[in-house]
Amino acid sequence: MMFDNWIVEFDRGLRSLTGVTRSARPDPAAAHPDSDATLTPEEKRHAAGLMRVNHVGEVCAQALYQAQKLATRTEKLRVAFSHAAREEEDHLAWTASRLKALDSRPSLLNPLWYTGALAIGFAAGRLGDRVSLGFMAETERQVEHHLAGHLDDLPAGDAASRAVVTQMRTDEMAHAQSATDAGGVDLPFPITQVMRAASKVMTKTAYYL
Repeated sequence: MMFDNWIVEFDRGLRSLTGVTRSARPDPAAAHPDSDATLTPEEKRHAAGLMRVNHVGEVCAQALYQAQKLATRTEKLRVAFSHAAREEEDHLAWTASRLKALDSRPSLLNPLWYTGALAIGFAAGRLGDRVSLGFMAETERQVEHHLAGHLDDLPAGDAASRAVVTQMRTDEMAHAQSATDAGGVDLPFPITQVMRAASKVMTKTAYYL
């Protein structure tokens, strides 16, 4: 059974890295089909950089939830991680679509980001369910803060990207609250600071690469 689970998650990982993902929910950007026509080339490049960062975040989210799902021994948590991963897969598809619409590409370092997140997620999962849930909550809080910054930074005319980021932020806030409600512990301050530092390195690199 465990071997079967690893096969399933390996397949999911390959789809995450190769862009073979589909959203179960409508793409929020679809409500703004003409917004890209108003963007200057510089605005499109900037929006693409921000959406590439968001796409990397979703690649990492897939890896984290996959690893935490495999590490936990609690079926209830496996279901919770699967549900969160399913919504994050929507985000992955939406951000990939926005990159294509902006004539850009995903990060060239996605395999590196994915592998690192997988290792971190599995380590967090092995420390126990409450720590794993706490890690999930803190990760989602930091992502929510980062998305709020993108809403301020995206070009004013990029309504399509704004719609995607707004829905992503709503989902991340819900994931964080769910993890806390399920018993996630507050992580020690040094750990949260390390997470923030690692996130800054990733976001600054992914904007360009």
